[in-house]
Amino acid sequence: MHDVLVEVIGAAAGLCSVASFVPQLVKMIREKDAKAVSLRMYAVTVTGFSLWLIYGLLRQSLPLIVSNGVSLVLSGAILVLKLRYRNRAKDGRA
Repeated sequence: MHDVLVEVIGAAAGLCSVASFVPQLVKMIREKDAKAVSLRMYAVTVTGFSLWLIYGLLRQSLPLIVSNGVSLVLSGAILVLKLRYRNRAKDGRA
């Protein structure tokens, strides 16, 4: 029972992490604006999730692998949009 509880807690924590990026990503896509998003923060976040994913792979922990893999994709998408919309603003297209 103990191992199952630990995995459930890990999965719930991962789900919360993943869900936290969705509102920001949806807002950025709808508004085509990323002024409020910190480039440095998301660069560090993407780096952190990359390292957590590697750690999860080394530990062979499915909750770590899945939650950090999905979080990496979502935070990476936010970082890409931040760069894309920043370049649009510089070109005068935003």
